[in-house]
Amino acid sequence: MILNPFDTDAFSMVSLTNAINILPNNYGRVRELGLFPGKGVRTRTVIVEEQNGILNMLPTLPPGAPGTQNKMGKRTVRSFTIPHIPVDDVILPQEYEGIRAFGTESEVAALAQVMNDHLQTAKNKFAITLEHLRMGALKGIILDADGSTIYNLYTEFGITQKTVSFALSSSSTNVASKCREVTRHLEDNLKGEVMTEVRCLVDEGFFDAMIAHDSVKEVFLNHSAAVQYLGGDPRKEFKFGGITFEEYRGVATDLEGNSRQFIADNEGHAFPMGTMNTFQTLFAPADFNETVNTLGLELYAKQEERKFGRGVDLHAQSNPLPICYRPGVLVKVTKG
Repeated sequence: MILNPFDTDAFSMVSLTNAINILPNNYGRVRELGLFPGKGVRTRTVIVEEQNGILNMLPTLPPGAPGTQNKMGKRTVRSFTIPHIPVDDVILPQEYEGIRAFGTESEVAALAQVMNDHLQTAKNKFAITLEHLRMGALKGIILDADGSTIYNLYTEFGITQKTVSFALSSSSTNVASKCREVTRHLEDNLKGEVMTEVRCLVDEGFFDAMIAHDSVKEVFLNHSAAVQYLGGDPRKEFKFGGITFEEYRGVATDLEGNSRQFIADNEGHAFPMGTMNTFQTLFAPADFNETVNTLGLELYAKQEERKFGRGVDLHAQSNPLPICYRPGVLVKVTKG
């Protein structure tokens, strides 16, 4: 009699980690935009260099190797500890009773489905958490689930946050001029980077006030009619003044049951698209014996039998740090 039907190679740490990384990812507009490509690192702490307003991660090198060539000029080095986000779960015997005669392909598949259901639930939570962290990196202030600050990139590197008030309550405001102010600031702060466009994620209050403004509403009405004719949503890609505006409704509930908006009321955040290395998500390895000194993956999963054979404990974790290496290209916009 097998007390733990999951005690096979099919449910090892490697197999479960592969499985949770393959499962569908259903959350995250910032993820869909492809802004923060993932990069595995071998340590929990990374060193980031700031020179003339640009952050660059320094590579780890083997002992005895020549060091990275130093660059002259204003230079500051900071260390960042990558956040650790664990989730624990339990699979009780009731969930897989009736599948006790282990050994056939169909029975393995049935057990795998039980495991995948739990892994998918965990992955959904990781996905919305990572979206929240990435949105924080787009704002320059990376927040924890309870709203506390993990890292403020502006204070870390002595950079002043750029804010542009669109003054949408005044009918005389030249909204196109405000857009140009945002775009010019991004261009001035790319510092050798490239971009294909400027995108601005805004909350519904900002979006509604903007499309109702006298200098904008006619353009939006024409845009809306064309998009709706094609069966789309006009809030997703409204181009005005050289910026693509998009209503963003990211929201999640924390452990205390509080609903947290990813963008504050009547605000938005503009950033460049199509950059080469301005945005990145660093993934540290899990704190398992098997993963020491390995390149980090986005997600990890592991299981072990519970005391007295009363089911299995399932542990999943992610160790992500989304970061913007050029905080000067992040612009906060307000309804005004």
